[in-house]
Amino acid sequence: MGGVEGEAPKKPSSWRILGRALNNRKTGFMLLFGFASGLPFALFLGTLFAWLTEAEVDLETMGVFSLIGLAYAFQFLWSPLIDKVDIPGLRKLGKRKQWIVPMQVILGAILVTMSLLDPKGALGMFSLLAGIGAFASATQDIAINAWRIDVADEKATLDILSTIYQMGYRLSSLVGGALALIIAERIGWPQTYLALGVILLAIGAAGLFAPNAEGDGSEVSGESEEQVRALRKAGGIAPSVRYKALALVGLLWAGAIGVVLNFMIASLTSRPEDRPDPTAFTLNWGPWIIVATIILPALIAGWLAAQRKKGQNLLVEDAPPARGASYAADHLYRALVLPLEEFVGRLGWSLVLILAVVLTYRICDAIWGTFAYPFYLGELGYSKDEVAFASKFFGVGAIVLGLAIGGWMLTALGRMFTLLVGGLLAALTNLLYADMARGGQVMDAVANLTGFAALVSSFPGGSEKLARLMVTIGGENLAIGIAGAAYIAWLSSIVSKQFSAVQYALLSSLTLLIGTLGRGALGQMIELQGYYAIFIFTTWIGLGAMVLVCFEWWRQARTGHAGEIAPQAASAVAD
Repeated sequence: MGGVEGEAPKKPSSWRILGRALNNRKTGFMLLFGFASGLPFALFLGTLFAWLTEAEVDLETMGVFSLIGLAYAFQFLWSPLIDKVDIPGLRKLGKRKQWIVPMQVILGAILVTMSLLDPKGALGMFSLLAGIGAFASATQDIAINAWRIDVADEKATLDILSTIYQMGYRLSSLVGGALALIIAERIGWPQTYLALGVILLAIGAAGLFAPNAEGDGSEVSGESEEQVRALRKAGGIAPSVRYKALALVGLLWAGAIGVVLNFMIASLTSRPEDRPDPTAFTLNWGPWIIVATIILPALIAGWLAAQRKKGQNLLVEDAPPARGASYAADHLYRALVLPLEEFVGRLGWSLVLILAVVLTYRICDAIWGTFAYPFYLGELGYSKDEVAFASKFFGVGAIVLGLAIGGWMLTALGRMFTLLVGGLLAALTNLLYADMARGGQVMDAVANLTGFAALVSSFPGGSEKLARLMVTIGGENLAIGIAGAAYIAWLSSIVSKQFSAVQYALLSSLTLLIGTLGRGALGQMIELQGYYAIFIFTTWIGLGAMVLVCFEWWRQARTGHAGEIAPQAASAVAD
């Protein structure tokens, strides 16, 4: 290592660590995978509706199209398959790439095929392709998130990979959103979707060369098999108890899948007047689906972990090897229940605090997003062009800048510090909107004092009013970028690499739960109290979430698992 004998080795600077991470092959593919993850979401659940509008498809039918978003909301329901099942002939690509690459190829092929169809004349095939695409996209997301967690190491750290992933995702939302609209205006929608489909096919081809996690080969399959065999070794939960737990969890998950499928089939096959209300479904059934698929299984897993700690219902000697139905049940237990048991057993009561942070950290974004355009267009009186420029082009740029700052803060200052600061800034930016609701005097002063108002006004179509909106959106998105970088890194650090697909999918599905369910109530509050009061209210919600983050920081520091200051963790790679 060099240096004077007895002298502590010099720790690399945060810039040096960041430079090493950015020069790593894994970060380049992470950017590519992040872009591939966000592009289908933008094209299937955003830009597609502009194409359908031009094709004169009625709003009722477009409402049915929006149901494909359920694939993203409930992707955790089939996440165990990604952790357990190998695709015949593709396993040699790697545990995660065997799912990532085929999904990207399927998505590219779907977009190319859609470009050859007339949305109104071939609506049935169009909707079928969009539905398949949404499921393929959600499946790709599960595998990409697991890949990010699996391949992280001392050089390409989990914090940096999470930040790079979000940068790619945000850039794809710009390309698949505002840029796609601009391109379609000039060359048409079919040609636009064809070009973007070819891009996804190219990413799928490039994905073949992405690195795998260390030992991602036959060793991983052997590890999975060993986990199944370990279930029958002395000290494991007795098979009769495990099978009862598996039956309960299986019934809960099967019931949830049945409810979701029944709703989608009824919506796609019924006459417009008989279709179920998607909003009512989300509000009435959404919480129960989460209870059935996450809360109750977690309680069952907690009971199993408690039995193991107490030494109850355990095998006193090795049981005979499983065969036939027992063999299949053991593998199903490993895929469905063991990830939850490991999670609850490892974290214990700390899981309550972690779930509280997961449920509240992004609540301000989730609640506010639905009412952004009514606020901009209706309350403040901005034009569609002004809102599009401020929120899509300038806003996405601000988020990317925030992500870059967040990535540096993760490297230099630590994960929990960045999580706290990012969340605090995101909460306080609600006050920027509160000022806008009162006339925007403070935002005007900021825009004028910085010279930003004069700069914007010098461009065609620019004005001090537009500058005020850009400062507000820019400030919020900058904070969201910092908070997002830290949050994804923290969330990824909690899960086990052995069960990364299932555990991350479960946690991420909870992230926007309260915000999604609370939109109806928030809409009523806006009607009764106005926007200003709501922004003050959401600020307090965000500050409350930061109190929980402080407790989580204390918990991690106390247990010695904070994953903090990156230079310390990376000192082993110096020299």
